[in-house]
Amino acid sequence: MRVNLKVSAVILAAGRGVRMCSQLPKVAHKAAGKAMIVHIVELVEQAGIDDIKVVVGHGRETVESLLRDKNVEFVIQAEQLGTGHALLQAEEYIDPLSAVLVLAGDTPLLRPQTIQRLIQFHLKQKSPAVILSAELSNPSGYGRIVRQADQVFSQIVEEKDATEAEKKITEINTGIYCFQASRVFPLLSQTNTTNAQGEYYLTDVLELINREDNSVQVIRIEDPEEIYGVNDRVQLAYVEKILRKRKNLELMRSGVTMLDPDSTLIDKDVQVGEDSVLFPFTIIEGDTHIGCSCQIGPYTRISNSHIGDKVIIESSRINQAIIGNSCTIGPYAYLRPDSELHENVKVGDFAEIKKSIIGANSKIPHLSYVGDAVIGQGVNIGAGTITCNYDGQNKYQTVIEDKVFIGSNTNLVAPVRVGENSTIGAGSTIARDVPPDTLAVERAKQKNFPNRAKKGD
Repeated sequence: MRVNLKVSAVILAAGRGVRMCSQLPKVAHKAAGKAMIVHIVELVEQAGIDDIKVVVGHGRETVESLLRDKNVEFVIQAEQLGTGHALLQAEEYIDPLSAVLVLAGDTPLLRPQTIQRLIQFHLKQKSPAVILSAELSNPSGYGRIVRQADQVFSQIVEEKDATEAEKKITEINTGIYCFQASRVFPLLSQTNTTNAQGEYYLTDVLELINREDNSVQVIRIEDPEEIYGVNDRVQLAYVEKILRKRKNLELMRSGVTMLDPDSTLIDKDVQVGEDSVLFPFTIIEGDTHIGCSCQIGPYTRISNSHIGDKVIIESSRINQAIIGNSCTIGPYAYLRPDSELHENVKVGDFAEIKKSIIGANSKIPHLSYVGDAVIGQGVNIGAGTITCNYDGQNKYQTVIEDKVFIGSNTNLVAPVRVGENSTIGAGSTIARDVPPDTLAVERAKQKNFPNRAKKGD
């Protein structure tokens, strides 16, 4: 659904977030694998708004770097003097005839449908200001919506400024608004800092608008969980849990089996095909795509990888790798960045692959290290084999052509090439190229010394 109106979104993201006890700005902290500010920008995009302003201040370089791939415009709030002051900084970037959606950068549970509903209500009511409110059983910490006797909006009172009677109000301000630009900006300059925080409250503008024509409207959110904001690490963990639960429900409803959703942690952008099974204590992160009919886990962590269909990965670590159809990985395998497995490859227990291409139907069953290598089809790598790819200064490549058999405990000293259909004898150290159809054996002569066995006392 697209919003059929000129709407500008202003996301307030200039604060430090002192209670996070962090060098990072608050909105840069991740929830479900993605910075909170990225969550907010994407949900605004999904709501159909393409004119997005992000107000930055503390840690602006970090926030800007997180959004470098987004079509947003940055507004600088050099001094953090409150929400009203933050919005005022965006005035010169906003069309006076547009609607202005204002929201904070630390509420990643919001849904696009909620934003769409708020904007549509704003258009229908033709109100100069609409507040998104929520009903909470425990409203502590939030500004309260104060209404007149006839239930018409009167004002918002922040918790620190509220009376005991006002603190008992359970309808709270979510900090999300929709304004007419032509009304909100002229009135922002009339606000002051005579409050407990000594800041320019955006909520004071609502009182000024209402004083003129009693025209501020309030719309209540359907799911109060969405407006939960993050101010410290405890709240961040709470939000994280909800986002991951949503993701797991989404995947299960699309045909993915999870034996224990509570112990399965999936980032928001991960894709998993139908009939795949995710076992307990599996973590799937970042831009990961998993195909259909796979079995992943238990105790597996996958990051930013592309995995084909019918793949089995057990108790392993996969990072920035590409895995073809019908591969079997683990247990206790480690695929490092730039590893690429073609179809029907086996990588077994305690094997490590780094920056290598493994051809179809090849096997690296156990206890081997393959780094900076190109391995052909139908190759068997014996236990304990390593590619000696690093001389202390430079990395070198090993090439193993199709249908090669590498005996156990072989050292391949790169750069080296092993030709097609060749065999390497167990225990060899291969430092020179091996031609095709060749048996290569490199061993020191065995010496036996009689009567030298260690004798007991």
